[in-house]
Amino acid sequence: MTKAVRLGLLYPEGGGEYEYYQFAEALDWRVQPLVLAAHLAGGDENHQPAALRETGSLRRLEFSARRLAHLKPDAALWACTSGSFIVGRKGAEAQIAAIAAICDCPSSSTSLAFVAALRHLGTMRVGVLASYIEETSRAFVSFLGEHGVEIAGFEWHGAPGGNDAYEMPVELFLRSARAIDGPKIDAFLIPDTAIAGFPILRALETELGKPVLAANQVTLWEGLRLAGWREAVPGFGRLMDRF
Repeated sequence: MTKAVRLGLLYPEGGGEYEYYQFAEALDWRVQPLVLAAHLAGGDENHQPAALRETGSLRRLEFSARRLAHLKPDAALWACTSGSFIVGRKGAEAQIAAIAAICDCPSSSTSLAFVAALRHLGTMRVGVLASYIEETSRAFVSFLGEHGVEIAGFEWHGAPGGNDAYEMPVELFLRSARAIDGPKIDAFLIPDTAIAGFPILRALETELGKPVLAANQVTLWEGLRLAGWREAVPGFGRLMDRF
């Protein structure tokens, strides 16, 4: 790439957004994360399905996208897994169509980025390590099913909101992955952009020898792909080795 890639990221309140800057720094700022806060409905209970549907409403997203459009991103991402899968496949597609129209650039969301990443890796049998409450975690499983993804293992951890998810220790996800790992699982998914996923995926890929996809990672990968980036980025998971 001859110029820095400008990635527009509509990011809900959480905690893991610093990973976008760590990633950009590792690339000598050839990637510029343009992070704008998108308000989460529901307060500390923002992982409740009703709150997430309001968070992911087109009215809210269009308001945020109009602010992001001023920064002229090369690609725009709705960087909220739960706020995109909660409305199902058609709803998620409507979200990114609205953002793309306002920002005048390619657009996607974290949920759709998970699907795109799995297809790119050529695997559709996964283990899901979800931070959310059970109902919301199962909504993610349902969303994956709409795209033909087979769930071969599933754990949820009951975080009522993004702040609680951010506080979850790395070891919790390592234990869960070990508990469900088996020959039927080809990759692990860690949804929720509130989670700082790079330390988790590095540890799991080393220990289990399988690709691990985390929310902020797939969001960055999808944004770069949409912007035309084709250079491997070592050190950020197997996915980032392939564009």
